[in-house]
Amino acid sequence: MKKRITVETAVISASKLIFSADESIENLHPGGQVLVDTDQVAFIYLMEGQDDYTYIAIPERLWPIVKTAMDQALRVWITYRDGQMELVDFQDELEYVIDNIKGNSNYGKEMVAKVEEVFQG
Repeated sequence: MKKRITVETAVISASKLIFSADESIENLHPGGQVLVDTDQVAFIYLMEGQDDYTYIAIPERLWPIVKTAMDQALRVWITYRDGQMELVDFQDELEYVIDNIKGNSNYGKEMVAKVEEVFQG
């Protein structure tokens, strides 16, 4: 099973969206890809480790601030303790995924409804 780190908080500061995690992101590198977890109703940003991927889960409760950041075209970062790194291609990847989810029953009614509710327009 892949390692999963759930984003605990998200704030907009210094013209960027900053996710905070409670687990180390040390030795991980941005994977530049966003996936969907329909079971947990979350977006997943892939981070690459030496031998495997780590999933950075962005739960539905944080989507409104993600939408605000998208509307302002802000860059997205993740922090852990004193370190931080940019989640490259986050905006473009998330926009692509959202466009695919809207009205697409393959993602399940709950996921489609929540994505359309937050990201419509």
